[in-house]
Amino acid sequence: MSLPDLSALLLTLRLAFITTVVLLIIGMPLAWWLATTRSRLRPICEAFVALPLVLPPTVIGFYLLIALNPTSAIGKFWMQMTGETLTFSFTGLVIGSVVYSLPFMVQPLQAAFEASARGPARLAANLGAHPLDAFITVALPSSLRGVVTGCVLAFAHTLGEFGVVLMVGGNIPDETRVVSIAIYEHVETLSYTQAHGLSGLLLLLSFCVLLSVYIFNRRFPVHVG
Repeated sequence: MSLPDLSALLLTLRLAFITTVVLLIIGMPLAWWLATTRSRLRPICEAFVALPLVLPPTVIGFYLLIALNPTSAIGKFWMQMTGETLTFSFTGLVIGSVVYSLPFMVQPLQAAFEASARGPARLAANLGAHPLDAFITVALPSSLRGVVTGCVLAFAHTLGEFGVVLMVGGNIPDETRVVSIAIYEHVETLSYTQAHGLSGLLLLLSFCVLLSVYIFNRRFPVHVG
């Protein structure tokens, strides 16, 4: 593997890890709210969360490019604070990846929390436990399977992103050139050996990541009640 391709692989793993952590922080309270609320806004929020599942990545990337460019309110504020642009930067890639992988974190968490809310969490609430205490000590441990599934799916999904990262980040070595971009570049230049190597590595890595979650789910089945 060439040095540029190794750099692209390490950048991709870094992006996937940071995206997963950010999604876990954002997705956990959002999924809990969706699982327990009776608000009329719930269907709207669920539809918004699920949008990346049906929208073409280039559409999401295009609107993120508009929202994050230096002339927008967000982009201008970020540039004033840091002196750097959000577009065509690693930070922009993280934002794009978080938006694009949001449903892969939130939906497994929501399903797990809904099951917990019908069983252990409701029992803890009936026994007088504080909502936050019931969530931390009862709902969260009983939803571990959903947490692991969400993290693994978000990580694996980020590994293979192309349309969003290309629109938002472009192809800057050591900054935004992730594995999917590197593969596309190799195919464009007819470097099929390098493309095969990176594609096979990404395929193997994604398979192992997904296999781990299925093994985990079989070893730790859900118990509700």
